[in-house]
This record gives sequence, structure tokens and C-alpha cells, in this order.
Amino acid sequence: MPTYSGGLGILAGDTIRSAADLMVPMVAVTLLHRKGYFRQRIDAGGWQHEEPVDWPVEKFLKDQTPRITVTIEGRVVQVRAWRYDTAGVGGYFVPVYLLDTDLPENAEQDRHFTDYLYGGDKHYRLCQEVILGIGGVKMFRALGYGKLTRFHMNEGHASLLTVELLDEQARSAGRTQITHEDIAAVRSLCVFTTHTPVPAGHDKFPLDLVDRVLGRPELLSINEIFHDDVLNVTHLALTLSHYVNGVTKKHGEISRLMYAPYVIDAITNGVHAGTWTAKPFQDLFDRYIPGWRHDNFSLRYALSIPKSEVWQAHETAKRHLIETVNQQTGLGLSPDTFTLGFARRAATYKRADLLFYDIERLKDVVSKAGPLQVIYAGKAHPNDQQGKELIQRIFRAKEQLKDAIKIAYLENYGMELGKLITAGVDIWLNNPQPPLEASGTSGMKAALNGVPSLSVLDGWWIEGHIEWVTGWSIGEGALSPWDQDRSSHDATSLYEKLEHIIMPLFYLNRDRFIDIMRHAIMLNGSFFNTQRMVQQYVVNAYYR
Repeated sequence: MPTYSGGLGILAGDTIRSAADLMVPMVAVTLLHRKGYFRQRIDAGGWQHEEPVDWPVEKFLKDQTPRITVTIEGRVVQVRAWRYDTAGVGGYFVPVYLLDTDLPENAEQDRHFTDYLYGGDKHYRLCQEVILGIGGVKMFRALGYGKLTRFHMNEGHASLLTVELLDEQARSAGRTQITHEDIAAVRSLCVFTTHTPVPAGHDKFPLDLVDRVLGRPELLSINEIFHDDVLNVTHLALTLSHYVNGVTKKHGEISRLMYAPYVIDAITNGVHAGTWTAKPFQDLFDRYIPGWRHDNFSLRYALSIPKSEVWQAHETAKRHLIETVNQQTGLGLSPDTFTLGFARRAATYKRADLLFYDIERLKDVVSKAGPLQVIYAGKAHPNDQQGKELIQRIFRAKEQLKDAIKIAYLENYGMELGKLITAGVDIWLNNPQPPLEASGTSGMKAALNGVPSLSVLDGWWIEGHIEWVTGWSIGEGALSPWDQDRSSHDATSLYEKLEHIIMPLFYLNRDRFIDIMRHAIMLNGSFFNTQRMVQQYVVNAYYR
């Protein structure tokens, strides 16, 4: 179901899967996104084109009987829900409800509010957030979820649920006006996770637009909801939550600086081990670490797996990836060649083109250390011109380096492709502009498959990095994240690590390289998973 754009959507899904595994009594809500995010097509010049993704809703989901309404610009908009049951390893289900306004009784414009993820302008986004937040709470009640004890807002997009909860508090007391007692009661129900320091991740809406869409002028005078003449959905969630967290220790620190004086904890992200471990490694873990799906922490016994079998599993995953890449591109990549992987959203701060900072220096690395091939994938937001230009720069570098390095850029990055790449490359490359990578989860997926990371010390890698044990760092010792020479410094470090350490290890000391692969599983795979993460949410947020 193409209802996600990248890491945050996949993280939400992984969280729900682990909640089902752990039998946590949880229910989830999102929008249907009938036309998905978009299907990516890249032309010969490297320019991204977007196409709608129509997917068979009825094939995956069950229509639910209740209908609820929300009011948008004075119009009554009907909303229905579709259900998907997420199964855990023990057979327990966590239901996910996907809200849909494509109903014949709605006005034509209203029928399309749940079509696109991250689509349209501020008006479209605000209408979506009304449906998700206010409509989500109403739908839960209509479906019989009357005794929910916590509402967990994953980023600020759902924060209007607090408005419906405030209305519920007032109605239950026989009032129409919201009081400070209502605010305190709602705050005790709500939990908020902020996922990024990047401004684009924090929606802000002008008050005239909010007044027009919501039609609730009395709300505009409540300082806890509106201040600075805008509706800032992140501040709304912060103000009306009793527990707030960032998604790594470093991101928690950054968030406390951004949002003083709010108290902000940190729960480091993870990935769902059963989903992101490739079949060859699943079979390997089943033989040597039975029960790892039920107890991800038992992956710490990965050092007991014979090195030859770890390498054999890796070779199988790599061959699968290389065959897929060659079928799609005709590049003729070799399974024997050292392979770098880089697949994530094509946002400029992630610096996907850092590897090509100095083309001649990169050629020199290859001439001295051995053959290199690189596999890229990732979508730019349709309105992100700079992100699209970033993909173009990679295509230009691909052409410049065609006689020295084979470079593939795969179209339409999604879960299946992501799973192939994270399991099949030899090293996972990650070089965002610190401190903008709140967490990052792709390297965690790679670690489950014995793929070490080569990454700047930002996000989760600050916690997962042990030099020469779980992988390698890039650009350590840089004076400042915003130093104008930061990219030059990081690129130099990247080239040095590849030429003098990593590639010689891969080609000349395979035994030592496999040691690092096993430690990536043992130390990072066993900890950076959503099983551990959900357990922390249960203890720190849901039952506190």
C-alpha cells in the first residue's frame, strides 16, 4: 500500500508491527491516500517526474460501517474508515484505520482530501489535518474505542486531535466553552513524538486560514492553542502533551534547545527486525538464534554464527540485489565488486552527492584501492526543486565516472527496493548535514543484515558507532556543523576511509571484515529495533 513517503511512514508501520508482536493494546489511524505519494520516473537527463499511484483499496482493506462527519469551511464532510489488521508473531492484531472522504454525498472538492500524501497547498494540508486529527478521534468513538487512555501524536500532523478531545471534555461537563481544566485533562491523555529539526517538518498555518477552515473563532483566543498569529501544529502538540520525546539522544538535546522550556525526553528509533531482515539472514538466525523474532535482543549472540555462513548469507542477498539492478539498468554490476549503498529521500541536507565532491580524488581512490560500484535510490518531494536538482547532479557524476565506477540510480524507491538495497550492499553510506538527521533508520536495517555503516556522527549513529567494530565514522573532529568547509572536510574523510581502511579490508582481509559484519548484527541489530523502542514507549509514555 503506497501510503507512505519515507522513513517516518515506515517507522509508524514498524511501530505498529512491534506493538502487535508485544500484544500492546493499540489502535492506529491515518489517511487513506488513494493516489499514494507518487510513482517516480527519472528521465535520461536525471530529472524526476511524478505520476499518481492508483492502488486497489478493496484488495487490502475492509470498509467499516460507521460514518462520521467533520466541518470544513462550514461544509459537512462525510468520512468513512477502512481497516487493516497488522498481525504480530503471536497472532495478536493491531488494527489500523485509514480515513477516506471519497464518498458520493461529499462535494467534489471534499472527495479528494484523502487522495495524496503531502499533496497540495497549505489549505489542502490543513483540511487533511482536520480529517486526521478531529476526524480520527470521532472515528475511534464511532468504532467503539471509548476508553482510550493515551493518544500518541507521531509528529504534529495529527495534533488537531487535541481540539476534539477538548470539545469532548467540555461536552461531558455540559459546557460549550473550553476551560483550563479541560486543557489539563487533555494534556494528561496525550503523548507527542517530534521527529525532525528541519523546518519543513513543522506545519504552520495563518490564523485567517484556520478560522476559515475550522470555523471556530472562539478557539483563536486560547493561548495554549494559538500564539504568534499562526497555528503551529508542533507547538500545539508540545503544549497539550504530558510526555514529549525526540527520536535519538542527540535529537532530544536539539529539541530541548529548539523548544525550551518544554521537558523533552528521548527514545531512540528502531526498525522491525522481522520485516527488514532478508530471507538468507532470517534462515541463518533461525538456525543459530531460534526465537530472535520474539526476542530481538537475542541477536547479541550473532558472534556465535560461523563467519563462513554469515558471508554466504550476505553473498546470497547481494546476488539478489545485483541481479535486480542489472535487470532494471543493464549496467552489468558484479557481485564480486565492493558496493556502496545510499537510499533515502532526496533532500539536500542528506547530501547524497557528497561522494562526488571531488571526482578526481574519487577516481584516485578506485585506482589505488580496487573496483567500486554504487547503488542509489530516493525520491525528491514533488515541490522540492533543490531535491530534484540533487538527483540530476548524481546523474551528471554517473556520466563523468562511467569509465571508472558503475553507478546505478533506481527509480521509485519504496519498501521492497529499500529492503533489497539495505541487505545487499557491502557498506551503508550516510552523510547528512549535522545536526539535521534526527535519527535515520536505514542504517539500522542494514545492520540487521550484517552491513556496517560508514556515516557522519549524527542521529542514531552517535549511539550505534564503535569505530572498527560496528562500522566507521565520517568527518569526526569537524569544528562546527555549519562550518563552510564542512562538506570539504567530510568528503576528504570519506575518501580516506574508503581508500585506506574499508576497501583494503574488504578485498584483502575478508575475515576481519566479517568480524565487523557480525558486530553490526550483535550490537546494533539487537538494540536498534522497534521491539525495544515500543517497550520504552510503554514504560515511559503510555503507562506513566
